[in-house]
Amino acid sequence: MADTSPLTGTWLLEAWYNQTRDGRRIYPLGERATGYISYSPDGFVFVHLSAAERVPYKVNDPFGGTADEDSAAIKSQITYAGPYMYHGDHVIHRVTQSSCPNWVGTEQRRMIEFTQEGLRLSATGALFQGEEVTAIVDWRRTEG
Repeated sequence: MADTSPLTGTWLLEAWYNQTRDGRRIYPLGERATGYISYSPDGFVFVHLSAAERVPYKVNDPFGGTADEDSAAIKSQITYAGPYMYHGDHVIHRVTQSSCPNWVGTEQRRMIEFTQEGLRLSATGALFQGEEVTAIVDWRRTEG
C-alpha cells in the first residue's frame, strides 16, 4: 500500500523534551540529543533517538559490554519501528520492534503539528520516570 501522507520521508531530530504539569522541561537524552524518524511509502515508521555523546564499550563487540556498559547504552537511546497510520491531526505507530520491550504490541499515538520549521509530534499522558508528562519532539526534513 503506497503512502502519500505529508509525513513520508526522513526527518532529523531538532529537540525532544518532556514538559511536566508545572511547565518544567526535562530532556531525557540531553539538550543535544540526535536522531531520525523515517516514514516509508509502504506504511512503516522507524525511529532512533540517542544522547549526543554516548560512552563506547571497551571492546568493539555489541554483545561484549559489561553490565554497566549495557545499562548506560540502553539508557542513552530509544528505538522502535512498525506500521503506522496517518490521520491528519495525529499518527498511530503500531510498535512491533522496540528497545523498550513494553512498547512491543502497543499503539503509540502522536499528535501532529506542521510548523514553519518542520514537524512537531507530541504525546500527552506519557510516563517518564513515574511522572506523567507531555512528550514533545521537533523534527525537520533531511536534505539527503
